[in-house]
Amino acid sequence: MSRIAESELIINERGAVYHLDLRPEEIAGTVITVGDPDRVKEVSKYFDRIEIKRQHREFISHTGSIGKKRITVLSSGIGPDNIDIVINELDALVNIDFATREIKKELKAINIIRIGTSGSLQADIPVDSFVASTHGLGVDNLLNFYRHEQNEQEKELLHSFVTHTQIHTQIGNPYISGGAGSLLKHFVHDFHQGITVTCPGFYGPQGRILRLGIRNPELVNRLTDFRFGRHRITNFEMETSAIYGLGKLLGHHCLAINAIVANRVKKEFSKDGKAAVENLINKFIQIFADNIG
Repeated sequence: MSRIAESELIINERGAVYHLDLRPEEIAGTVITVGDPDRVKEVSKYFDRIEIKRQHREFISHTGSIGKKRITVLSSGIGPDNIDIVINELDALVNIDFATREIKKELKAINIIRIGTSGSLQADIPVDSFVASTHGLGVDNLLNFYRHEQNEQEKELLHSFVTHTQIHTQIGNPYISGGAGSLLKHFVHDFHQGITVTCPGFYGPQGRILRLGIRNPELVNRLTDFRFGRHRITNFEMETSAIYGLGKLLGHHCLAINAIVANRVKKEFSKDGKAAVENLINKFIQIFADNIG
């Protein structure tokens, strides 16, 4: 196998991957990603033991264990550009030999689970509820920089989506990827399920109007109304499609679960978003302890 150059995979002086500042032995087989660096400690406080803490820029990580199961929680920062860094570097940690700079002959799959916040696009998904994403539908363009193929059903769904929402090439070329069924099956009770749309920004890309006009002022309504067979769009945020898309290409098991802090249909915002996230973390810890790993 060909050697990966120093300029392409950057390894720092302590033998850690550049942005995450982690060595291969410092991550677990299940990695939780959170957007907010302050949320890392809100997850790791449930660990029975913390063995490693690292921080570089917005990337904070704690690795420890719950019972006999090892687990890592890592802050990604906001947006698909940061997810590009996180997923590629997590994969490098498990599937590239840092000594030889070659891809390993035997590849390893890990669990990557996003715990985040999101806006509901359906009246029947209220604030403070939870959504598990069956699919990530990206209007962020990240996956279009990689070689990827959509199956026929995905192509049909995307064609219907573009026609209905009137998202055209001036804005983006949408893509879609599914979550890992092996993980999703554990997040049914107390969870809504559906398609999560990932946007490359918080204001205009999510249909918010402050002082700037936007190209598609009916975007929220069109996302809410979209149907393709049994599929509907439940929520949108800024990371899921990038995690699902890159994770699928690299062979990892990915899932996104979100606390709903805003309902864009009812124009409501959570009175206590922090409590909603805390409840979601607690719910995840219980499911992880009983079913994952």
